[in-house]
Amino acid sequence: MTARRVAYAGERRLRIDTAEPTPPSPGEVRVDVAYTGICGTDLHILHGEMDSRVDPPCVIGHEMSGRIAQVGAGVRDWRPGDHVTVMPLVPCRACPACRAGHAHLCHRLVFLGIDAAGSLQNSWTVPASALVRLPADLALEHAALVEPTAVAAHDVRRAELRPGEQAVVVGGGPIGLLIAIVARRSGADVLLVEPDPYRRSVAEGLGLTCTDPGGGGLAEFVERWTGGAGAAAAFEVSGTAAGVTAAVDALAARGRMVQVAIHPVAREISLHRFFWRELTLLGARLYDRADFETAVGLIAEGEIPARTLISRIEPLDRAAQAFAALESRADVMKVLVDCRTNGKADSR
Repeated sequence: MTARRVAYAGERRLRIDTAEPTPPSPGEVRVDVAYTGICGTDLHILHGEMDSRVDPPCVIGHEMSGRIAQVGAGVRDWRPGDHVTVMPLVPCRACPACRAGHAHLCHRLVFLGIDAAGSLQNSWTVPASALVRLPADLALEHAALVEPTAVAAHDVRRAELRPGEQAVVVGGGPIGLLIAIVARRSGADVLLVEPDPYRRSVAEGLGLTCTDPGGGGLAEFVERWTGGAGAAAAFEVSGTAAGVTAAVDALAARGRMVQVAIHPVAREISLHRFFWRELTLLGARLYDRADFETAVGLIAEGEIPARTLISRIEPLDRAAQAFAALESRADVMKVLVDCRTNGKADSR
């Protein structure tokens, strides 16, 4: 038996090859991967922006769903056939962050799909400790959205949103839209700020209030929307300097700004505004197991409109086309790769 896999080969190249599946060592499981989602981090890898961490050729991908194919010695709670996703974090369990209970902030964190082999392959061997159980009746293509939904759950939890509060989400890509959905479910009144008409149309189709930040009218819109008070929380998901400014300016007195996007360069921020309104800046990185379990529940309960968010599914042999579709931002939200051996293209 051989497995097919997609590896980042350096210099904006993906390579599809075959290899024998890795038998699970003690404490590991081998998973038959069903679907893998592509995200902004994967695009950063493809563009060479993470070459300091990724050692080509390296199999990438970390948003996934699948079934257990084989369990290693000492694995007690899992059986072949179980439906699973993988929380792609392998912490050291010994550093100060781990000892303080923040394993997702581990000083020596290994992120599967970046620092080690990921899920863009038919067969993936991972530590059993990374598995998260899926309901057997949850569609595996929908379950591929658990990881980004866990990001959103973590971000909203960091904001400590209370029912009735107003929250602004700056950036309406997949993560921004998921944050808006999770925040609304928590009882918040949500405004999504996004310049792209297609992304706004998807959000509006889901009943979210949206506005375009262009034209200099965002401040006036937020002023009207909040009755002059400003929002209790703002999520910066755009990754742009303008997005940072918009998120800060949208906040009420003692508002909380959650920084979600990864900014590749330092950004200016109005510390006077933070002083004047006693604002709080919160970082939000990754997730923990509770966030993953919350995400599984949200998707299984139909709270996350997975079918609407999945714009395109490509077979593994067309992974390059899947990356190109996401990179083009041409009327797409989430793009999945069907990693099953008989996967077929599904453009929606």
